[in-house]
Amino acid sequence: MSTALYEVKNISKSYGSVVALSDVSLKIHAGEIIGLVGDNGAGKSTLVKVLSGAHQQSQGTVFLEGIERKWESPHDALVAGIETLYQDSGLAPHLSVSANVFLGRELFSKGILGKLGFLAEKEMDSAAHENLDKAGIAVPQSNRAVSQLSGGQRQAVAIGRAVSWASKVIILDEPTNHLGARQAGEVLAVIKAAKERGLGIIFISHTLPHVLQVTDRIVVLRLGKVVADAPTSTFDAQSLLGTITGLIENKAV
Repeated sequence: MSTALYEVKNISKSYGSVVALSDVSLKIHAGEIIGLVGDNGAGKSTLVKVLSGAHQQSQGTVFLEGIERKWESPHDALVAGIETLYQDSGLAPHLSVSANVFLGRELFSKGILGKLGFLAEKEMDSAAHENLDKAGIAVPQSNRAVSQLSGGQRQAVAIGRAVSWASKVIILDEPTNHLGARQAGEVLAVIKAAKERGLGIIFISHTLPHVLQVTDRIVVLRLGKVVADAPTSTFDAQSLLGTITGLIENKAV
């Protein structure tokens, strides 16, 4: 198989005497959706922080396209093409959809107006609408306030923002949490569309039916260790739950 798009090898992370991750290895290829699951305290959040550059590992190595990388901050990972969407989505409800898409990456008007701090609102609005449309997200008006959108639309916009800026990997932490069936379906469709664009996607979720529905491969963490790494087709809801809880032995690690 070709070189992994993103990979961590033998990652360990300790906070004082507490071992959060122990010898964790994970790889993801372009156009692949990996499900990362585990019970509370399994180490998922810590691994996400290492992958996103928010925390540095105590041991182990990070590779992007086969090249060793050392993230000093989340900004380093962002610049390298890795976007992370946390559970709170990070949207500003009072701002428009386009303003949220360009939040922290605003475009300024040309000439003296730009120097005075005026934003290129029409340009951002047009670009945001185009980017969201490419990501498969139907928003009636990109200049509409996020507070006027449904929960599913808000989450889709957050994912669309990540898709717009990510060039390599998207890490999604509980993107369907607290959504109804129809809204969750919309979000899962956006995730599948991102896969078709060749991005690598790490999908963290406690909602196992969604994991089984949308992923290509599932990695199970338990007490800071990888206890399973196998194609999604080899799991069903019962066997996946059993692997998470330890009732079923380790699988294809």
